[in-house]
Amino acid sequence: MNDELSPEIAALLAQASQEYDSSSSAGSDPVLDLTKNDGLPQKEETKKDNVDLTVKAFNPIQQFFSEKPNPIFSDPTYYKTALSGENESAQKLHTLLSKYLVCQDPKDRTVYRQQMVNVYWEFVKSLGPKMSKPGIPMAKRMLLRFAVVLPSLFTAEQKQLFSTVFVENTHNEPIYYLDEWFRDIGTGAVTLSATDEARPQKKAGSASEEAQRISQLRTKNAGKLQTAENLLSAKENERAMIETELRSRVDILCDHPPLIGFEPHLSPYSESQKHLLSEINDRMRQLLKIDKGIQANLKEYQSAKEIDDSLRSKMASNPSAVEVSSSDVLTELETVRQMSKMTVGRQGNHFPVFTREFFHCIPRQTGFRENVIDMLAWVESLDPGVFCRTHKNMVHRIVPYVILVPTYGDTGFCWEPFDRYNRVTSRGRIVIPMYPKNLQLAVLTAVADLRWQVAKEKASYYWMEEGLTGQYYQWIDSQKLKGDLKEYFINDYVLWMTKEAEGVQRLDKQVRGIFWRFIPFAQDVKEKLKTRSLVYQELYQRDINRSMSDGY
Repeated sequence: MNDELSPEIAALLAQASQEYDSSSSAGSDPVLDLTKNDGLPQKEETKKDNVDLTVKAFNPIQQFFSEKPNPIFSDPTYYKTALSGENESAQKLHTLLSKYLVCQDPKDRTVYRQQMVNVYWEFVKSLGPKMSKPGIPMAKRMLLRFAVVLPSLFTAEQKQLFSTVFVENTHNEPIYYLDEWFRDIGTGAVTLSATDEARPQKKAGSASEEAQRISQLRTKNAGKLQTAENLLSAKENERAMIETELRSRVDILCDHPPLIGFEPHLSPYSESQKHLLSEINDRMRQLLKIDKGIQANLKEYQSAKEIDDSLRSKMASNPSAVEVSSSDVLTELETVRQMSKMTVGRQGNHFPVFTREFFHCIPRQTGFRENVIDMLAWVESLDPGVFCRTHKNMVHRIVPYVILVPTYGDTGFCWEPFDRYNRVTSRGRIVIPMYPKNLQLAVLTAVADLRWQVAKEKASYYWMEEGLTGQYYQWIDSQKLKGDLKEYFINDYVLWMTKEAEGVQRLDKQVRGIFWRFIPFAQDVKEKLKTRSLVYQELYQRDINRSMSDGY
């Protein structure tokens, strides 16, 4: 932080501190008024986030920033509101932040910076579980969302920027800020992220143990239920499309203009109409085949629905079963803290609070929701299969949950490729830092990690022999390269998307062939590349040869 700014910040902090201390000295910490609904809109109904398999692409972002600034960061009581009503960790955070901002000794500042990490996350432990309650003040949500503890740490330009960020998620995409994530975790709309550590078991024979057992059974069945319902919906949509097409064909077939001079007699079938008879016959056969699939999926759906209804009735008689315990939310908080560390890395800047000295992003390169959606749409325009999974010869587009963490990290990653109870249609989870040096790179590393993990899970025990991971592993092994295999892949994927997509050859010839086969560009990109170089023209010809063979 520049020394010339310290007196100004110190004065602002002193004013905020006086307000916070005066409110605290009145007795205990001020109690949070849960009747005042000045927070974000609450969901009226808690339900699992089903994947809509009919959506084929992201909707274009029409507006990245709001024309009407949010006044929350100009509220003089922001600091007091954000910290009030929490446990003693709020006072620790206040004290440590006060010391850090006015300290001039570099060694002491380093010590305070290190201490700030644990103190901040202790404060978040108190704040996070409250996100699912109605009426949470906007200041608390913005603190958790952007790590903005003290608005005076903004520059004027930064305050203006953050004030124009859209608060609500109007895009119907699973892109979450942290306050929204803990809100849906707390209400049970989203399941807990996978962890290596087993969660503590309840005492044997207790009512809570039975509730937990029923909840686990329902969670396992939910994967089957969602998969069956999504496949049923996909088949029904496919049937509806063919039926619509069939109606138009029949209408054309039944159109007989009068014979001129021989009225009221009508014309016989024309040559094009005779051709339609064959097409209609093909469509009828398709409908019969689809109907068999609908019957099979309907049977699976009905079976899973009966089990779900049975478990739901048991849970209704035991209300504790449907509640998300505070210990579960705290487990997710620890998981998110680990996610934040991973975006930064061992040598990165782990300072958890937003401050002007560490924020150097331009507006469109900051990890706001609209920017991330736009970046994901760009990735999908080049790599159309990036969010796709194939099941029973059907390709499903499933966008993962994207968790935006307010860190100064540069690396995004995949936390889990899909839910362990539903490998077919469940969403994976990727994490993206909000304040990176390069947002495109942060998104690409997360997507590359997702690509790798999905391919590896698909190949299962044969991941070193088959598919994308098998081919890539064998190449790495042939080159005698040492180190993290996935890290090599991620770096090559970044080159594939940023350089090779533009016709700039940066990958090894064999790696390029592997990526062209297993991570194909969109067809229009391939058409463009084949005119750039004989290298891409040869790869394009291989596609044609494979399509003509039975093994494609």
